[in-house]
Amino acid sequence: MPSFSSPSIDLPLKPIPGDYGLPFFGAIKDRLDYFYNQGEDEFFHSRVAKHNSTVFKTNMPPGPFMASNPRVIAVLDAVSFPVLFDTSKVEKYNVFDGTFFPSVKFTGGYRVLSYLDPSEPNHTALKSFCLSVLTKKHNEFIPLFRTCLSELFIEVEDEMANKGSAYLNTFINQMSFNFFFNLFCDKKLVDSTIGPKQVDKWLFFQLAPLMTLGLPKCLNFLEDFVLHTFPLPPFLVKSDYNKLYEVFYRFSGSVLDEAERFGISREEACHNLVFLAGFNGYGGLKTLFPALVKWVGLAGEELHRQLADEIRTVVKAEGGVTLSALDQMVLTKSVVYEALRIEPPVPYQYGKAKADMVIHSHDAAFEIKKGDMIFGFQPFATKDPRVFDNPEEFVGQRFVGDQGEKLLKYVYWSNGRETDDPTVENKQCPGKDLVVLLSRVLLVELFLRYDTFTVEAGKLPLGSSATLKSLTKAAST
Repeated sequence: MPSFSSPSIDLPLKPIPGDYGLPFFGAIKDRLDYFYNQGEDEFFHSRVAKHNSTVFKTNMPPGPFMASNPRVIAVLDAVSFPVLFDTSKVEKYNVFDGTFFPSVKFTGGYRVLSYLDPSEPNHTALKSFCLSVLTKKHNEFIPLFRTCLSELFIEVEDEMANKGSAYLNTFINQMSFNFFFNLFCDKKLVDSTIGPKQVDKWLFFQLAPLMTLGLPKCLNFLEDFVLHTFPLPPFLVKSDYNKLYEVFYRFSGSVLDEAERFGISREEACHNLVFLAGFNGYGGLKTLFPALVKWVGLAGEELHRQLADEIRTVVKAEGGVTLSALDQMVLTKSVVYEALRIEPPVPYQYGKAKADMVIHSHDAAFEIKKGDMIFGFQPFATKDPRVFDNPEEFVGQRFVGDQGEKLLKYVYWSNGRETDDPTVENKQCPGKDLVVLLSRVLLVELFLRYDTFTVEAGKLPLGSSATLKSLTKAAST
């Protein structure tokens, strides 16, 4: 394990390297480098190498004309990154998507919880509401999710029998949508007019400024103009969003009753519920689960055997898949944390400095001025070679044992440390523990049914794809 300790307060104070280039044109150049000339990883790698620093100045997409100020200070190591979690130092007002703010017309005219700073009065009420709903629903998490997974595996097996392979993302999308709808609503989904396609379209219109579709090079200019220059108009997804909102409003009466207890109108609560279920929940799982299956699949049969042995032994001893059983599966827990470390479902974090401050990397200190936008690219911070051995390698056992558990504070996927908890005072994901729990249950159900599997991995505009090429049914359970 690399030798790592907190940086000394005696680190030299250095000017932040890098520059923003010419006004307007510098931001355009960085955007083209980011999406087309270099790509995301090389964009950051090249600048770290050029400046010999994990803290530097750059522009972040989308830039003109969508973002009035694309200039950021990038923090790309495990030491500097956590400043973005400290809401006493950084403001989180309208920075959920970065340097631009999607129209509130995408969310019924409301600024929903994700865009609020904890200093805003409505933040406390809305986050308390979300945390309360999740707490009251906790007994439903495992049985409901296992039911959804049973349906998924039946469909996957049918697909593989018919076609010889199964594109897992499609099945995960439907399963994730069903889970969150049925979790928050009072009756099972029977309305076939809403589903993943409506949510995907709604998500795309909001997140298009942050993605590239991987089109042929000759179409890069056209794509850049359409996706990254002007916001896509909300009216094109208004009918899709209204369908989602109306169904949630009609079927989530008990959840909306809970909102009124916190002084939130049913209308505002429902728009926040759609965002929580559709953007945070469904959007997160559609990114995380294919990545989890991809990394576990690529790890090979030895890890599969170890997971199957642990899962089946514990489930047999505990008499079922329970919270107690899941807590005993140390390797399964480690594998989930490792997937969240190596490919966090939300790669970006932003915050605006509330006052002049000094931040530290491993090797230097840097002065940040009030009003500066700080940007963190999580896959660099959570693959910091000064913290993690072989950081680019998926190591299923990385977080097993006392030394492994000490590394959990450097897993940052949830807009906070894995060792921290979401509160009304911070911006950590309210569903952080639910996401970890569901990821464990996914692995448990997978290895209760199958001994091993193979997967073909791919890259999507946001996240990874996973295509199952073979499934070997469990010889024993």
